[in-house]
Amino acid sequence: MRQKITCTINGEKKTIYVRQATILLDMLRDELGLTGAKPGCKNGDCGTCTILKGNRPMKSCLMLAVEADGENFTTIEGLKDTPIQKAFLEKFAFQCGYCTSGFIMNCHALSICQPNATAYDIKNWLQSNICRCTGYEEIKEAMLEVLQNRHCNSKKI
Repeated sequence: MRQKITCTINGEKKTIYVRQATILLDMLRDELGLTGAKPGCKNGDCGTCTILKGNRPMKSCLMLAVEADGENFTTIEGLKDTPIQKAFLEKFAFQCGYCTSGFIMNCHALSICQPNATAYDIKNWLQSNICRCTGYEEIKEAMLEVLQNRHCNSKKI
């Protein structure tokens, strides 16, 4: 049996009928065609399925779709040319790319939640994401650049 839920995804209100056992990640991918969040471990360890609930990062594999009723989410598809996306490209902060959307979503949330984050803060924040291809240095450099540029731009105003 399917249950009706209504939630906001990437600024658009969506009404979807989901099975009670469907996880949010599968609903996003299978029902809505939003494939940026990737299935990895499906137990909350890897972070490849990271999306935003409000402005906070969350692992979409850990939430049932029926629990999403009334909530507001942003996926990688909902970000439009953000500074962190540009920095990832400029710093080559990815290799195979499978985990990149999860890292970008987590970094985007960090830039909102902790705009004055230090390198130490970034390292701790990103512990919830796993990449088997990189050493994380380029990812941290990209994030630091975004925060420093934002800080410099705010001083000019």
